[in-house]
Amino acid sequence: MSFINYSSREINCKIVYYGPGLCGKTTNLQFIYRKTNPEQKGKLISLATETERTLFFDFLPLALGDIKGFRVRFHLYTVPGQVFYAASRKLILKGVDGVVFVADSQLERMDANLESMEDLKINLAEQGYELERLPFAIQYNKRDLPTAVPLTEINSAINTDSTPWFEAVATRGSGVFETLKGVAKLVLMELKKNY
Repeated sequence: MSFINYSSREINCKIVYYGPGLCGKTTNLQFIYRKTNPEQKGKLISLATETERTLFFDFLPLALGDIKGFRVRFHLYTVPGQVFYAASRKLILKGVDGVVFVADSQLERMDANLESMEDLKINLAEQGYELERLPFAIQYNKRDLPTAVPLTEINSAINTDSTPWFEAVATRGSGVFETLKGVAKLVLMELKKNY
Protein backbone atom coordinates (compact mmCIF):
# COMPACT_ATOMS: atom_id res chain seq x y z
CA MET A 1 0.00 0.00 0.00
CA SER A 2 1.04 3.65 0.30
CA PHE A 3 4.64 4.52 1.10
CA ILE A 4 5.41 7.28 3.61
CA ASN A 5 8.60 9.29 3.15
CA TYR A 6 9.13 11.08 6.47
CA SER A 7 12.14 13.13 5.31
CA SER A 8 10.24 14.71 2.41
CA ARG A 9 6.92 14.57 4.33
CA GLU A 10 5.17 12.78 1.48
CA ILE A 11 2.72 9.92 1.18
CA ASN A 12 3.20 8.12 -2.12
CA CYS A 13 0.21 6.30 -3.60
CA LYS A 14 0.11 3.99 -6.58
CA ILE A 15 -2.79 3.97 -9.02
CA VAL A 16 -2.78 1.32 -11.73
CA TYR A 17 -4.72 1.59 -15.00
CA TYR A 18 -5.76 -1.94 -15.98
CA GLY A 19 -7.66 -3.32 -18.96
CA PRO A 20 -7.41 -5.28 -22.19
CA GLY A 21 -4.86 -4.49 -24.88
CA LEU A 22 -5.46 -1.29 -26.85
CA CYS A 23 -8.35 -0.14 -24.64
CA GLY A 24 -6.83 3.32 -23.98
CA LYS A 25 -4.83 2.97 -20.76
CA THR A 26 -1.71 4.56 -22.23
CA THR A 27 -3.77 7.23 -24.00
CA ASN A 28 -5.25 8.21 -20.62
CA LEU A 29 -1.84 8.62 -19.01
CA GLN A 30 -0.36 10.47 -21.98
CA PHE A 31 -3.26 12.96 -21.90
CA ILE A 32 -2.90 13.47 -18.13
CA TYR A 33 0.83 13.95 -18.53
CA ARG A 34 0.45 16.54 -21.32
CA LYS A 35 -2.13 18.55 -19.35
CA THR A 36 -0.40 18.47 -15.95
CA ASN A 37 1.65 21.42 -14.75
CA PRO A 38 5.35 20.64 -15.39
CA GLU A 39 6.18 21.54 -11.77
CA GLN A 40 3.80 18.83 -10.51
CA LYS A 41 4.99 15.89 -12.55
CA GLY A 42 7.94 13.62 -12.94
CA LYS A 43 9.07 11.86 -16.09
CA LEU A 44 6.83 9.72 -18.23
CA ILE A 45 8.73 6.47 -18.68
CA SER A 46 8.03 3.78 -21.23
CA LEU A 47 9.86 0.56 -21.98
CA ALA A 48 9.88 -0.95 -25.45
CA THR A 49 9.56 -4.69 -25.98
CA GLU A 50 10.92 -6.89 -28.75
CA THR A 51 7.48 -7.12 -30.37
CA GLU A 52 5.83 -4.54 -32.59
CA ARG A 53 3.90 -3.04 -29.70
CA THR A 54 5.39 -0.87 -27.02
CA LEU A 55 4.93 -1.99 -23.44
CA PHE A 56 4.31 1.07 -21.30
CA PHE A 57 5.17 1.40 -17.66
CA ASP A 58 3.91 4.93 -17.41
CA PHE A 59 5.03 6.64 -14.22
CA LEU A 60 3.59 9.97 -13.25
CA PRO A 61 3.61 11.53 -9.79
CA LEU A 62 0.93 14.15 -9.19
CA ALA A 63 0.91 16.38 -6.13
CA LEU A 64 -2.62 16.55 -4.76
CA GLY A 65 -3.56 17.90 -1.33
CA ASP A 66 -2.13 16.84 2.00
CA ILE A 67 -2.99 14.66 4.98
CA LYS A 68 -1.82 15.64 8.47
CA GLY A 69 0.99 17.78 7.07
CA PHE A 70 2.11 15.23 4.48
CA ARG A 71 1.81 15.93 0.75
CA VAL A 72 0.15 13.17 -1.24
CA ARG A 73 1.78 12.13 -4.49
CA PHE A 74 0.11 9.83 -6.97
CA HIS A 75 2.18 7.53 -9.14
CA LEU A 76 0.22 6.39 -12.17
CA TYR A 77 1.02 3.15 -13.97
CA THR A 78 -0.44 1.24 -16.88
CA VAL A 79 -0.18 -2.48 -17.29
CA PRO A 80 0.40 -4.17 -20.62
CA GLY A 81 -2.93 -5.47 -21.86
CA GLN A 82 -1.66 -8.31 -24.02
CA VAL A 83 -2.17 -11.76 -22.51
CA PHE A 84 1.49 -12.80 -22.80
CA TYR A 85 2.54 -10.07 -20.35
CA ALA A 86 0.83 -11.68 -17.34
CA ALA A 87 3.97 -11.62 -15.15
CA SER A 88 4.42 -7.88 -15.77
CA ARG A 89 0.80 -7.16 -14.84
CA LYS A 90 1.20 -9.00 -11.54
CA LEU A 91 4.42 -7.14 -10.74
CA ILE A 92 2.91 -3.73 -11.48
CA LEU A 93 -0.06 -4.45 -9.16
CA LYS A 94 2.30 -4.98 -6.21
CA GLY A 95 1.70 -2.25 -3.61
CA VAL A 96 -1.32 -0.81 -5.45
CA ASP A 97 -3.49 1.77 -3.66
CA GLY A 98 -6.17 2.24 -6.33
CA VAL A 99 -7.23 0.77 -9.67
CA VAL A 100 -8.87 2.20 -12.78
CA PHE A 101 -10.27 -0.45 -15.09
CA VAL A 102 -10.37 0.92 -18.63
CA ALA A 103 -12.99 -0.94 -20.66
CA ASP A 104 -13.10 -0.76 -24.46
CA SER A 105 -16.72 0.14 -25.35
CA GLN A 106 -16.66 -1.60 -28.74
CA LEU A 107 -19.01 -4.58 -29.06
CA GLU A 108 -16.25 -6.80 -30.45
CA ARG A 109 -14.11 -6.12 -27.34
CA MET A 110 -16.68 -7.18 -24.71
CA ASP A 111 -15.14 -10.64 -24.23
CA ALA A 112 -11.67 -9.08 -23.86
CA ASN A 113 -13.06 -6.67 -21.22
CA LEU A 114 -14.62 -9.49 -19.19
CA GLU A 115 -11.48 -11.62 -19.49
CA SER A 116 -9.31 -8.70 -18.36
CA MET A 117 -11.58 -7.95 -15.38
CA GLU A 118 -11.35 -11.57 -14.28
CA ASP A 119 -7.56 -11.44 -14.77
CA LEU A 120 -7.42 -8.31 -12.58
CA LYS A 121 -9.28 -10.06 -9.76
CA ILE A 122 -7.03 -13.14 -9.97
CA ASN A 123 -3.81 -11.09 -10.05
CA LEU A 124 -4.93 -8.95 -7.12
CA ALA A 125 -5.85 -12.05 -5.11
CA GLU A 126 -2.35 -13.44 -5.73
CA GLN A 127 -0.99 -10.22 -4.18
CA GLY A 128 -3.35 -10.54 -1.19
CA TYR A 129 -5.87 -7.90 -2.33
CA GLU A 130 -9.60 -8.02 -2.95
CA LEU A 131 -10.88 -5.68 -5.65
CA GLU A 132 -13.99 -4.94 -3.58
CA ARG A 133 -11.79 -3.57 -0.77
CA LEU A 134 -9.61 -1.32 -2.94
CA PRO A 135 -10.36 2.19 -4.22
CA PHE A 136 -11.62 1.28 -7.69
CA ALA A 137 -13.26 3.01 -10.66
CA ILE A 138 -14.27 1.89 -14.14
CA GLN A 139 -13.83 3.96 -17.26
CA TYR A 140 -15.86 3.12 -20.37
CA ASN A 141 -13.56 4.39 -23.10
CA LYS A 142 -14.15 4.88 -26.84
CA ARG A 143 -17.73 6.05 -26.31
CA ASP A 144 -17.56 7.97 -29.60
CA LEU A 145 -17.27 4.88 -31.80
CA PRO A 146 -20.30 3.64 -33.77
CA THR A 147 -19.84 0.09 -32.39
CA ALA A 148 -19.95 1.27 -28.75
CA VAL A 149 -22.20 -0.91 -26.60
CA PRO A 150 -25.04 1.07 -24.93
CA LEU A 151 -23.98 2.26 -21.46
CA THR A 152 -26.61 0.30 -19.55
CA GLU A 153 -25.56 -2.90 -21.31
CA ILE A 154 -21.79 -2.53 -20.83
CA ASN A 155 -22.25 -1.38 -17.24
CA SER A 156 -24.43 -4.35 -16.30
CA ALA A 157 -21.94 -6.75 -17.91
CA ILE A 158 -18.75 -5.33 -16.35
CA ASN A 159 -19.79 -3.44 -13.21
CA THR A 160 -21.15 -6.14 -10.92
CA ASP A 161 -20.51 -4.25 -7.65
CA SER A 162 -21.94 -0.75 -8.30
CA THR A 163 -18.42 0.64 -8.74
CA PRO A 164 -18.13 4.34 -9.68
CA TRP A 165 -17.85 4.61 -13.46
CA PHE A 166 -17.04 7.25 -16.04
CA GLU A 167 -17.57 7.65 -19.77
CA ALA A 168 -14.54 8.64 -21.81
CA VAL A 169 -13.03 9.34 -25.18
CA ALA A 170 -9.39 9.30 -24.09
CA THR A 171 -8.05 10.40 -27.48
CA ARG A 172 -9.87 13.72 -26.94
CA GLY A 173 -9.34 13.82 -23.18
CA SER A 174 -13.06 13.54 -22.50
CA GLY A 175 -13.64 11.86 -19.11
CA VAL A 176 -9.92 11.31 -18.48
CA PHE A 177 -9.48 13.73 -15.57
CA GLU A 178 -12.93 12.90 -14.21
CA THR A 179 -11.84 9.25 -13.94
CA LEU A 180 -8.54 10.16 -12.29
CA LYS A 181 -10.23 12.52 -9.82
CA GLY A 182 -12.82 9.85 -9.02
CA VAL A 183 -10.27 7.18 -8.10
CA ALA A 184 -7.91 9.70 -6.41
CA LYS A 185 -10.77 10.83 -4.17
CA LEU A 186 -11.41 7.20 -3.15
CA VAL A 187 -7.69 6.69 -2.42
CA LEU A 188 -7.59 9.86 -0.29
CA MET A 189 -10.68 8.74 1.66
CA GLU A 190 -8.97 5.42 2.36
CA LEU A 191 -5.77 7.20 3.44
CA LYS A 192 -7.65 9.46 5.83
CA LYS A 193 -9.21 6.41 7.47
CA ASN A 194 -5.79 4.87 8.07
CA TYR A 195 -3.67 7.90 9.08
